[in-house]
Amino acid sequence: MALLSAMATAILAFIIITTLYFGREIFVPIALAILLSFVLAPLVGILQRIRVPRGLAVVSVVIIAFALIFALGSLLATQLTQLAGDLPRYQSTISEKIQSFRETTAGRGTLERASGMLKDLSKELDKPKDAASSLGQGSILSPKTSAPLTPVPVEVRQPDPGALESLRSLISPLLHPLATTGIIIIFVIFILLQREDLRNRLIRLAGSHDLQRTTAALDDAAGRLSRLFLIQLVVNGAFGVVIGVGLSLIGIPSAVLWGILAAVLRFVPYIGAFIAAAFPLALAVAVDPGWSMLLWTLGLFLFVEPVVGHVIEPMVYGHSTGLSPVAVVASATFWTALWGPIGLVLATPLTVCLVVLGRHVERLEFLDVMFGDRPALSPPEIFYQRMLAGDPTEASEKAEEFLKERSLSSYYDEVALKGLQLAQVDAERGALSIERLSKIRDAVGEFASNLSEHEDRPPVKRNATTDAEASSAVESVSEDAAYENLPVLNKDELPLEWQGEHPVLCMAGRGLIDEAAAIMLGQLSTEHGLSARVEGAEALSTTNVFRLDTTGVALVCLVYLDASGPAHMRYSVRRLRRKLPKATIILGCWMKDIDPAALEQMRDAAKADLVAASLGEAVKFCIEAAGMEIHHRKIRNDELAATTAG
Repeated sequence: MALLSAMATAILAFIIITTLYFGREIFVPIALAILLSFVLAPLVGILQRIRVPRGLAVVSVVIIAFALIFALGSLLATQLTQLAGDLPRYQSTISEKIQSFRETTAGRGTLERASGMLKDLSKELDKPKDAASSLGQGSILSPKTSAPLTPVPVEVRQPDPGALESLRSLISPLLHPLATTGIIIIFVIFILLQREDLRNRLIRLAGSHDLQRTTAALDDAAGRLSRLFLIQLVVNGAFGVVIGVGLSLIGIPSAVLWGILAAVLRFVPYIGAFIAAAFPLALAVAVDPGWSMLLWTLGLFLFVEPVVGHVIEPMVYGHSTGLSPVAVVASATFWTALWGPIGLVLATPLTVCLVVLGRHVERLEFLDVMFGDRPALSPPEIFYQRMLAGDPTEASEKAEEFLKERSLSSYYDEVALKGLQLAQVDAERGALSIERLSKIRDAVGEFASNLSEHEDRPPVKRNATTDAEASSAVESVSEDAAYENLPVLNKDELPLEWQGEHPVLCMAGRGLIDEAAAIMLGQLSTEHGLSARVEGAEALSTTNVFRLDTTGVALVCLVYLDASGPAHMRYSVRRLRRKLPKATIILGCWMKDIDPAALEQMRDAAKADLVAASLGEAVKFCIEAAGMEIHHRKIRNDELAATTAG
């Protein structure tokens, strides 16, 4: 069934691509109309808000928009005609520069000889074979014959075309563009008039089981796309104006043409501005006898493009269009292969539309996964995958990006611990071998060691992270999380029983995943002034627990990520009570989706002092246990001081 489903999907994709290719005469105008409708929809909305009837608003906006497009088109045609007429004048400048380049090139004689040899060889190859052979035969047979006869030129003239033929030759090249423009205008008008009806039909196709959510999502998506395309049009238009004015001041001919071309080509991501720069740069070489015009033109593009791309665009509509870099390149290649140059210009807007649909329509979610810039895996899944792969270094780099905006305990609770919960699920179903579990435990240990220099406190927000994976993790944690501001204790202020080398003992309950979680708890406890030691699950066995070194231990935290062993918890707590009768025992039950009532039942059954549902809560209990001891010691000292004074 899986094979049949894959084959059916491949066949459907082939049919869709074939239809788009052979039906491009129809689909290109429709795509242009849809994108124009997104750009013009906000303007129609503005007119409707000032009580202009919808039909009149739509027609007025469409007429004004296409009047501007036709004006730009006529201006382009004029500029192209003028440029074509001026090109012969630049031939001498180009020849002089080539000659100058030759004179300054080392080994001029060698180059000239090679060039002459190639020219002679080309002449020999271009001689007519028949003429040469006939001439040779004639000279052998009759040496005294006269020279060959000169061929008589023949000229073929067409009759003068009639008035109807002239009219047809004039109109024929214009029929296709006019028909395409008419189709676009009609589609734009009807899309703007029937927006709600088209939205309802899309909701029906997407599935109307959750009508409110789907409607809100599509309305939000349409609004976002409209704002994105309108702002992008304004920004690219301003880019073209700046380039046109700059080229005009430099002295490049047809500066208006290159400004419009720069605005249009900038819709092509990454390479559009460079393609637009190639034409005026070539013209600068042809126009200016020197090289100053070329350098000024190059400097103009190298200054304006980074300013617009890295300063203005992030301020007006964010850091990206929501597409991954690979998706941008792939979409440009795909749409260019299907629809040619117009597909290159439409590639990014069309792919943005598909990604937005994928984010809001459940059946099209694969589009967001394939082309969107959001991570395909959740932050806990990414953490688990990197621990599986034995790559704690890369996980540490992502965690450091997260720590630019949130605390270490937030990362451990919301990302690392949830990743270990995924590992526990796989371990319970037998998907992880002992070697794999050991690899995860060792990777977590190295990961915690890499982050040992980071303090567990909210960072001073200077530079927000720009990493997509870290940003996704940051969004899952609120700025006022419960355990973001836990205090750091001073060892000198701790009571004597808490001033040992390791007053906190973190012990794994049953397996290696529990030990990995205990490693993270030990690091957090140490960061808050309570030095911790970690022991594996084997230390809880009957034979090993009495050999356990408990010197200076004031608190034990028993870590479990498996809820299937309440008896094991009870026996473990009982053994620790015998070994450490005065120590506080905290039960860390960090199972996925467990409610507080079940946690309290586990604590009561195991006879533990406290139960913690997260790493942050466990650290809080450790601090409170030491703090209560500090508080009681201060009371005793005050009472002793009062008695002495009395």
